[in-house]
Amino acid sequence: MNKPKNLSEEETLATINIVVNRIAPKYVFNGYDIDDIKQESFIICYEALNRYDNKRPLENFLSVNLSNRLKNFIRDNFGNAKDVDKKKVSAPATLSSHVYNNYHFYEFDDEDLDTQDIFEILEEKLPVNLREDFLKFTNNVYLNKNKKETLIKSIKDILNEER
Repeated sequence: MNKPKNLSEEETLATINIVVNRIAPKYVFNGYDIDDIKQESFIICYEALNRYDNKRPLENFLSVNLSNRLKNFIRDNFGNAKDVDKKKVSAPATLSSHVYNNYHFYEFDDEDLDTQDIFEILEEKLPVNLREDFLKFTNNVYLNKNKKETLIKSIKDILNEER
């Protein structure tokens, strides 16, 4: 590994993971799973280490590099598509059911709703502007306190409407 001179291998890998966990969830869209995007993002960051010049912080370098590569991927693969395809790609990602199997929504306990019911309700009713935050939240990516509170309130409101 071509690691920066001032960082150990462990610190370098930790920095890559921080960048991947912060940026990859922003690029979740139809047809791509968050875990797949994270793996590809890690590889992109790892390969970028060969071009790192120690003149700026590693995290900044990797963040810019990763964001640009993911934007280029979208442009190259979907930029010349028909309008229908563009809408499909830019539509919010499907909320995957594994999220619900591994997460309990704070004190929400209703014997009439099972995991699949919750999945279907949120898939249908979660506002588009909260989907990115939801994916971050359920994948342990940092989410500031206000966004987290807004998201939890929205989820509770949606699920309480279904009672």
